[in-house]
Amino acid sequence: MPQVSSPPTFQWIGRNPPRKESIDKVTGRALYIDDLKFEGVLYGKTIRSAVPRGILKNISFLPGVPWGEFTIVTAKDIPGKNIVSLIELDQPFLVEREIKHAAEPIALIAHPDKGLVEKAMNFVKIDVDELPAILTIDESLSGKNIQWGTDNIFKTFHIRRGDPDSIWSKADVVVEGEYWTGAQEQLYIEPQGVVAVASREKGVTVWGSMQCPFYVQKGLKPLFDLPEDKVRVIYTVTGGGFGGKEEYPTLPAAHAALLSWKAGGQPVKIIYDRIEDMWATTKRHPCRTRIKSAFSRDGKLAALKIDATMDGGAYATLSAVVLSRGTLHSFGPYKCEHAVIDTRAVFTNSPPYGAFRGFGAPQTIFAIEQHMDRAARTLGIEPDELRLKNILRKGDAMPTGQIMKEDPGVDGVLKKALDESNYLEKRRAYREHNHADSRVKKGVGFALFFHGAGFTGSGEVFLDSKAGVELTAEGGVRILSANTEIGQGSFTTHSQIVAEELGISYEMVEVATPDTAVVPNSGPTVASRTCMVVGEILRKAAADLREVLVKSGHLPGGRHTPEEFRRAALRYRETQGELKVFSKYQPPSGIHWDDKTYTGEAYGAYAWACYVSDVEIDMTTCQVEVLDFVAVQEVGRVIHPVIAKGQIEGGVAQAIGWALYENVVLHQGVMQNIQLTNYILPTTADTPPIRVFFHEHPYPNGPYGAKGLGELPMDGPAPAIAAAVAFAIDRNIASIPILPETIFEATNG
Repeated sequence: MPQVSSPPTFQWIGRNPPRKESIDKVTGRALYIDDLKFEGVLYGKTIRSAVPRGILKNISFLPGVPWGEFTIVTAKDIPGKNIVSLIELDQPFLVEREIKHAAEPIALIAHPDKGLVEKAMNFVKIDVDELPAILTIDESLSGKNIQWGTDNIFKTFHIRRGDPDSIWSKADVVVEGEYWTGAQEQLYIEPQGVVAVASREKGVTVWGSMQCPFYVQKGLKPLFDLPEDKVRVIYTVTGGGFGGKEEYPTLPAAHAALLSWKAGGQPVKIIYDRIEDMWATTKRHPCRTRIKSAFSRDGKLAALKIDATMDGGAYATLSAVVLSRGTLHSFGPYKCEHAVIDTRAVFTNSPPYGAFRGFGAPQTIFAIEQHMDRAARTLGIEPDELRLKNILRKGDAMPTGQIMKEDPGVDGVLKKALDESNYLEKRRAYREHNHADSRVKKGVGFALFFHGAGFTGSGEVFLDSKAGVELTAEGGVRILSANTEIGQGSFTTHSQIVAEELGISYEMVEVATPDTAVVPNSGPTVASRTCMVVGEILRKAAADLREVLVKSGHLPGGRHTPEEFRRAALRYRETQGELKVFSKYQPPSGIHWDDKTYTGEAYGAYAWACYVSDVEIDMTTCQVEVLDFVAVQEVGRVIHPVIAKGQIEGGVAQAIGWALYENVVLHQGVMQNIQLTNYILPTTADTPPIRVFFHEHPYPNGPYGAKGLGELPMDGPAPAIAAAVAFAIDRNIASIPILPETIFEATNG
């Protein structure tokens, strides 16, 4: 059981009821998208580009298959706008003329015989005049091959506080470094998959594995030139997402719907196999971060200059919001009166990079934490002492100008992590061991970090999210929300919140299937907002529903039993009919953000954490093994401790992969190691004991004090592991993944 610093004092909050979906999943009753049966279904496949850039000349369907039996769609068959509706309107659903990346969709085919469709893929010839491609960040910024806008830059951010230029010449010590983080494949258990039925008469209905049904609906409306009530998107049980099923499902949904439209309304199923999924879909943005810092001799941080560039791939997709979060986490939990931060996302001829757990923060957190370790080494100060000299405390300001109105308690989180891991004792013991043993090196390192919960700045206000609850025919309550269950436990935690607010049993709460025709738009299932933001909307809706029952005389005021609520609900339905109550997002008071200057309160709440990693390196094989891992975090009130612990453990395991194993090999901008035989993941044998601890400091604007949690554990493991490796080999580590080759080159260079 994870350790929580304060015991639960509620009926359902802080408890561990069974997950709402657990029985169906463990018994096999849960139906994933490929389990759904449709009469007369066609199987669809996507014909993709083999080159990173070129002009499409011709599509030929060669003899060898009965093409007359196939449904075939190209760009000319699109009934509406051939453009994905997201932040920028730059990405086509199907290539019309110019190919921007390998694996870009060019044509679609479908047939009732799945095997024949797969065979037919080899009988489609794409004629292309290939053009010079941009394949690296430096090539993009060189200005020699402009393909997007005037400078190949999708988005930039600039933050300035104080006057860092006045500090450099006066500083006792200036430390500079460059840091790289590679791409990462989400590798959700279930690949991308959808089924669509579409016709002009009946409109478009899509079932799919996805995080955000309303994103998909937004993309399909202009594609088919249909009103909102003619486009319905229904979530199906989803086997993982991690951000990879945020915006990307709009593409396969559109492709299946276009084939169905062309086939006269027959259902079309598109399920990617693992190779196609890894080849064609979005991944974590690669990032280069350069940091210059000024310190006094005793370790006080005087100035920071941060410059970060992310590879966005061939289309803008969500690069702007990923870059935003990376920008706003780039300076770490440290006080610095003089700082300048410049960031950008750039175009390359790679498949677009997109949302991934952490959303840009892991890249820049890795950089600032490695830089602080580099500074400690330069100054001759222990890493923990350097952090304690510079952490944010009550009254301090971030570079954005956000003032810490309360003490965030970073020092307590740091101390707890160091104590639980025996960090100081291990530092001393490992120094002695490494001096005496040249074959096996040992290291221990930590990362201190934060993660903003919810959308940045005015993002939540812009979303204007809405959610609700309704009485059921059995006298219980059903949650009406678009937020999906992708393994993170949202159906369960939302049910706990509603049950707690209404004073009813957890079993009396149901969750409606996220379906754009049934539930309101409560915003996407992303950004550590589902529990904190949507959970609070649902709590308020539940409170309002209870008030309706009390004011109507059906429910006594004050405390009541679950059975009293059930009787009141049944009487209300019998005498007055259905009851649905909705609530909308209300921003916390005192939160102000300026999108133009990027100043103010970027987030209403932050989760704070310190992670400690213990490693051993076999210097013969140069292989790193993580032996122990301690994760301490302050995330407000913990709603469901077992689910929360699982989130931490899963995020740590995923980040261990990013740090040590997951090397995305690119050629011509596209991933080459697209099988599980050559894209290496950590197994249970590679995952150490993960000891999870929670500090509870309830956040007044979250449901019962909860903050966001899901993305936080992706941020800290990589820099903690890198710090431990750097200690073990007495070298700075500036990039991940840390492969055996990395260790060999660092120690034999």
